[in-house]
Amino acid sequence: MRIDKFLKVSRVLKRRTVSKEACEKGKVEVNGKEVKAGYQVKTGDVVTLHFAGGSLKFRILNIKETVKKDEAADLYEVIE
Repeated sequence: MRIDKFLKVSRVLKRRTVSKEACEKGKVEVNGKEVKAGYQVKTGDVVTLHFAGGSLKFRILNIKETVKKDEAADLYEVIE
């Protein structure tokens, strides 16, 4: 699954266009490397999102095409 879609499905970011823009601006890293929106994520990848007020680092636990709102947090675990 593409990183921009994963960020939307997991509800880390609200819309896919927002996650695509974050990738274009260099605010998304996977396993320590800056990635583009089309990067294919896999289970076990460590994703870091950089925001103006800090950053969010999490590990991908599961990948699903669709998920209910209350189950979205089960797709990843926050590391820091």
